[in-house]
Amino acid sequence: MTRLGLGAAALGNLYTEVTEEQAYEAVVAAWECGIRDFDTAPHYGLGLSERRLGAALRERPRGEYTISTKVGRRLEASDAGGDDLAHGFAVPATHRRVWDFTEDGIRRTLDASLERLGLDRVDIVYLHDPDDHAEVAFREGYPALEKLRSEGVVGATGAGMNQAEMLTRFVRDTDVDVVLCAGRYTLLDRSALTELLPVAEERGVSVVIGGPFNSGLLADPGPGSTYNYAQAPAGLTDRALRMKEIAERHGITLRAAALAFCAAHPAVTGVLVGARSAAEVHDCAAQFATPIPAAFWRDLREEPS
Repeated sequence: MTRLGLGAAALGNLYTEVTEEQAYEAVVAAWECGIRDFDTAPHYGLGLSERRLGAALRERPRGEYTISTKVGRRLEASDAGGDDLAHGFAVPATHRRVWDFTEDGIRRTLDASLERLGLDRVDIVYLHDPDDHAEVAFREGYPALEKLRSEGVVGATGAGMNQAEMLTRFVRDTDVDVVLCAGRYTLLDRSALTELLPVAEERGVSVVIGGPFNSGLLADPGPGSTYNYAQAPAGLTDRALRMKEIAERHGITLRAAALAFCAAHPAVTGVLVGARSAAEVHDCAAQFATPIPAAFWRDLREEPS
C-alpha cells in the first residue's frame, strides 16, 4: 500500500453527480501522483463506484496497485424508483441495500463486487460498518473472510467503521490484517488513540485512516462546513478556524497538517482521501507531500481545545 490512498465514495456520486469523465480523470490523476491504493464499496452509489474504479484501473498492471472493497451491505434489485439521496448518493434507486454478514451473504456480495470491478480477486475486504450487527459479524462474517483469504480470493481481511471501539475488538479478538478507521483519528477527534492505535501497533495490525478531514471541516472550515456528514457545530468550526490560522502562520495549509497528523502514528500504514476530480486529487497529493514545521505542532499543542 502507498501511504496516500484514494477513497472512491465520491466516484459513486456522493451527494452530487460526478460525470464518467470526471471519475476516470480522478483515478488517472491519482495514478500520476503515485497513488496505488484504492478503496471502494458496493454501498457507494449502489455499485457505481466499483464499476467506475474497475474500468479506470483495467488498463493498469494488476500487480502494481492495491484495491479494497467491503461486504455487509448486499445489493438487491429494486423497482421502487426514485433516487438514493436518502443514503447520500445521487444515483437512481435501482437496488436496495440488505444488511448481511452471513457467510452466504458475504460470498454473494463479494462475487458481485468482483464482477463490477472486473477482477478475480481483491487485495483487502473489509466488513463494512457492522456496528449494529456485532454478533453475526464476529460469528459468521469474520470466519467467512478467513475462508476467502485461505482460498486466495482475498489477500487480506479487516473491518471498516466510523468508530474505534469495535475495531479494537476486531484487533484483539480476531486475526484481521488491517482495519479502516474513518474519522476517529484526526486533528479534531483523537478517540482512536485511546485503545485502537496502541493495540494495533502492539499486535502488528495495520491501520488505514479514512476521513482525515472529518468529511469537510478540516479541508475548508467556515459557515456551512460539514463534520461527520452533518452540519458542523459552531464550537468545532471555531476550533478548526483557529487551527487554520496557526497553519497559515507557518506557511502551510490546514489540509496538509490534517493529513500529516493522520500519517504520523506508527500503527498507520495509509491515509485515504476522498476526491471527485483530478484537481482535488492533485491538491491532496501536494498537501500530503508538504513538510510540516515542528513549530506548528508546538503552537497547536498550546492552543486551547
